[in-house]
Amino acid sequence: MQARRAARELAFILFSQFDKKITNYTKDDLKDIIIKSVRILTSSASDEMKIALGALVDMKNRIDDYEAEHETNLNRPIGVANVPVPLPMTSDMTGRIEQMIDIAEKAMLALEIAEFTTLDSQSDVKDFAIKIAETFQQNHQEVDNIIQKHAKNWDLGRLVKMDKDILRIAIVELLYIKDTPMKVVVDEALELAKKYSTDDSAAFINGILAKVIVENGLK
Repeated sequence: MQARRAARELAFILFSQFDKKITNYTKDDLKDIIIKSVRILTSSASDEMKIALGALVDMKNRIDDYEAEHETNLNRPIGVANVPVPLPMTSDMTGRIEQMIDIAEKAMLALEIAEFTTLDSQSDVKDFAIKIAETFQQNHQEVDNIIQKHAKNWDLGRLVKMDKDILRIAIVELLYIKDTPMKVVVDEALELAKKYSTDDSAAFINGILAKVIVENGLK
């Protein structure tokens, strides 16, 4: 995982814990929230891995039982080891495997973010996440006004908070920090939306960011 990507993920988690009094947070507050966020991530990763392990054990037991109860092995002499047998339809296991892959990917992501954040050599992850948060603090009214302006027929207070936070992070990078290529900022925002928000969020966020880009003549 790239450091900036980890920083955006961390900033998203940081934003999720903000209340409406965004300007009340000091830099030390932000650092404390990041530490707590990393702890939450690692704890969640551990829980997710336990779930995945349980699902793997359950699948192995099902396969073992299927093999033992297959007519090929039921007709073999008692005490003789079972022989491999064809499995049933792949659809019986595909869903379970996809669920475990999803769990494993989320767990690995959480651990990668934690590693990036805690390693001294990768302190720029934590620093960049805080930079995003502080920049939003300084410009929060203008950023939220931009979102409200382009989110026609939507009340900002009723938008999904995850979508608002993803837009806030992206707009802060696009208009204020300005040291990352526009395409990268947008792509990363869409990845966050696909990973953390609703099915329709990516298209909604892409539409808002496209308007921001055109309005500000970004290239």
